[in-house]
Amino acid sequence: MGRALARGARPPSLEAGDAAMLDFAVKLTRDPGAMSAADAEALRDVGFDDRAILDICQVVSYYNYVNRLANGLGVELEEGWEDEECTLTRREFEALREARTRQQRAGPAA
Repeated sequence: MGRALARGARPPSLEAGDAAMLDFAVKLTRDPGAMSAADAEALRDVGFDDRAILDICQVVSYYNYVNRLANGLGVELEEGWEDEECTLTRREFEALREARTRQQRAGPAA
């Protein structure tokens, strides 16, 4: 399932709570300034309590922090990793990075 999610596919087998948690994580990652109390409320609506919401927020934020730190320092994936050991293959990762770079250079859509 992790490989499917990394490629942008949402497995139809996700339960409501998992889908809500994923939506929260994606929004917090891609558009953190757009987060509001309503996002936490959507998690409560599917059964998460405040402690669980805090845990979700902390885990997502930590992974975002570590990735941005590594990106900011120019850290590259170490050689020796086989494609089957990674969520994305090296080729897929590079293609995503190049696409994001092109998108950033192009700026917002007119």
